[in-house]
Amino acid sequence: MFSQVKKWMLATALLLSASLSQAAAYEAGKQYTVLEQPVPVLADGKIHVEEAFWYGCPHCFHLESVLKPWKQQLPADVAFEGVPAMFGRAWVVHAQLYYVADVLGILPQVHDAIFRALHIEKQRLLDKDDQRDFLVEKAGISEKDFDKVYESFTVKSRMKQGDQRIRAFKISGVPALIVQGKYVVSASTAGGQEQMIKVVDYLIEKERQALKAQ
Repeated sequence: MFSQVKKWMLATALLLSASLSQAAAYEAGKQYTVLEQPVPVLADGKIHVEEAFWYGCPHCFHLESVLKPWKQQLPADVAFEGVPAMFGRAWVVHAQLYYVADVLGILPQVHDAIFRALHIEKQRLLDKDDQRDFLVEKAGISEKDFDKVYESFTVKSRMKQGDQRIRAFKISGVPALIVQGKYVVSASTAGGQEQMIKVVDYLIEKERQALKAQ
């Protein structure tokens, strides 16, 4: 019995040591960057993670398969949100589609479908009529509801605010994950998309401890 306890203690110590060693390997300026000017997040006591992305980006499409199971297991003190980047005409049009779906309350239903439409079904979804038909088919909304929201003040405001956040993040490409408006993680800095999640988890815990210390 004593031998089993010793083995368990040794295994636990080794796991803890490995975890600490891995965390110690994450350094500002290497696996992630620190923004000189933090971008404000909602003061709700949560740790905010934002994904800068474009529906037309193949790397963003691939990252979804990594992000989806991770998002499903996020603790209650972590909030996740997508922020469409608008670095070109197609990016702006697809950002508008994102915010239209969000304002209509159907984003969870169609987010994956939009990625699949562009990258698997080879649709472009750059035309208002095509976007309307797509959302009507995928989410069962009415054409009237789509038209009412498409050019609405709410959607235009969300697009403007999102563009301002992307510019404040000082990124030049996507996908990127931003933690608490302070830290930017990309595949190139982290060493791959799977590693991005590990670095983000480390930064979430870093922020969690900082919040507790306040």
